[in-house]
Amino acid sequence: MSAPSLLLRSTRTVLPDGVRAAAVRVLGERIASVEAWDAPANGAEVVDAGDAVLMPGLVDTHVHANEPGRTEWEGFATATRAAAAGGVTTFVEMPLNSIPATTSVDGLRQKLDAAQGRCSVDVGFWGGVVPGNADDLRPLWEAGVFGFKCFLSPSGVDEFGNVGEADLRAAMPILADLGAPLLVHAEWPAVLDAVPPPSAHDDPRRYVTYLRSRPAEAETEAIRVMIALCREFGTRVHIVHLATEQALPLLRAARAEGLPITAESCPHYLHFAAERIPDGATEYKCAPPIRGERTRAALWEALLAGDVQMVASDHSPCPPAMKGMAAGDWFAAWGGITSLQLGLPVTWTEARARGAGPERLAEWMSAAPARLAGLDDRKGAIAPGRDADLVVWEPDAAFTVDAEVLQHRHPVTPYAGGVFCGVVRSTYVRGQRVYHDGRFADEPAGRTLLRDRG
Repeated sequence: MSAPSLLLRSTRTVLPDGVRAAAVRVLGERIASVEAWDAPANGAEVVDAGDAVLMPGLVDTHVHANEPGRTEWEGFATATRAAAAGGVTTFVEMPLNSIPATTSVDGLRQKLDAAQGRCSVDVGFWGGVVPGNADDLRPLWEAGVFGFKCFLSPSGVDEFGNVGEADLRAAMPILADLGAPLLVHAEWPAVLDAVPPPSAHDDPRRYVTYLRSRPAEAETEAIRVMIALCREFGTRVHIVHLATEQALPLLRAARAEGLPITAESCPHYLHFAAERIPDGATEYKCAPPIRGERTRAALWEALLAGDVQMVASDHSPCPPAMKGMAAGDWFAAWGGITSLQLGLPVTWTEARARGAGPERLAEWMSAAPARLAGLDDRKGAIAPGRDADLVVWEPDAAFTVDAEVLQHRHPVTPYAGGVFCGVVRSTYVRGQRVYHDGRFADEPAGRTLLRDRG
């Protein structure tokens, strides 16, 4: 489908230099110009968003779509519809939880085939670093992945083994030579293994029992190791889902030193706190775990100060039975939170309470993730020449989360019943409106993205 000529107006347009009244002219799939709010239509279809925020579409660089092989967990069709409904116009899909994992060019090809024609938004792909696949990294990069992901502790699936320091030493010089980022699940297994297992007197339904099993020191030690390797090899390192304040001084010092290391946190770490998680409520289970209110406050301070650079969903769904909510056993339940559709309102609700404006949201959830993936020449900002990926949302409108109407394949989320501000009205992908007030385009308009190609 060809995109029409559009002129979108808003009194609150989020531009690289701030928020102001402006009109965004779209020709075909790209932004042609940013003009005065009252610019003439000149034959374009006019969309007047009024006082709603007009912002670059979100770029979510941490999504598990789980297809092929575990499509019953999610799938590209449902994940990208949830993305569109949440104002996400591009996501980069993680290399694990699909079968096969994206650890070889063949695995990437199978994932591309699975996604073809099923995407409501644009989708790119990370490759994986696992034991023994160092020779696959350059071919994967040349085939179009945007970077690589590894686990330092067990991933939870057999197809994606965790790496040790020897594996990292084999992979990181290759990635440094390519200029590819390495995304790291940073929990050090030696620290996790040193935690005494729960005794017969420890109730596996109590959240504190699970929390003790994955201490903050595991994150801190893993990040310490990655900083040393980043210093040695010069590889771009990105710490995913940071969930402890203890590592913040290490990350701050590393960046002050000039090391190419960044970090993200996630909406669930920025909204929930351990003190408010009920025992047995395994819909909250993730790894690293949600820690206490002091950690939540410190992560917000770090995000506002720039010590944490971005927010990504870590959308990691599974069938309801795997969450084991009836039994409430934290150790038997799958770890992962379903949140792709809710990242914008959850983060915005917390941000506005701290005096942050929509321009900060655009930096954390659009511009910075686009830079991480090397998509910032096309995505992540409202500027001439960029893809016309846009979201219109009402910052003051509140809603209550009804899990049954979310677009994810399975309606299991710890956000159910929560009240948030920030209602997404319309989402545009390369100039095409793919979502508007609960309705979707008749045909999926998203594309699969490959680095340096389409």
